[in-house]
Amino acid sequence: MSESFESMLTGGHPNSLGRTVEVVDQVLADQSLLNDLYGCYFSKDDVVRLRVSSALKRVTAAHPDWTMDLMDGLQSDVAAIDQASTQWTLALLFDMTKELLSPTQKQRAIEIVKFNVANHDDWIVLNTSMQVLFDWRKEHPDLNKWLKPHLERLSEDSRKSVSGRAKKLLAKV
Repeated sequence: MSESFESMLTGGHPNSLGRTVEVVDQVLADQSLLNDLYGCYFSKDDVVRLRVSSALKRVTAAHPDWTMDLMDGLQSDVAAIDQASTQWTLALLFDMTKELLSPTQKQRAIEIVKFNVANHDDWIVLNTSMQVLFDWRKEHPDLNKWLKPHLERLSEDSRKSVSGRAKKLLAKV
């Protein structure tokens, strides 16, 4: 790898993928590069962190087991990053790896996603986090009691996507 992932993920319009797919292809071709990708979560550039999230979702979709080597760091260091793309991506990564998580990791995943439902204001974080917790309640029935008042609160959200999702899920809790 001649060019760093951070430099490959820098620049361009924040809503574009930039060279994310190129980075994903390199990681999928050589698993040893996954730690280099993960390290980009600690870039000072929020666009790089956004694209790392996009890349890691793609890698995890192809190889959920590869992400397990990063899970402890994802649940501590990355979970502490106050960026919406990081938080909603974590919920998706936890969901994609749920069958591989240890009981301790699964409990930590639930705590992180619950925190985001209770405290985050970004609409994508809220929608993704509500859905993941809702989907996990079958294995964790205690989530129903916790989730219901949050869904009730979010069903009154001024954003239609948030209130609509909350109402839809609330009808099934």
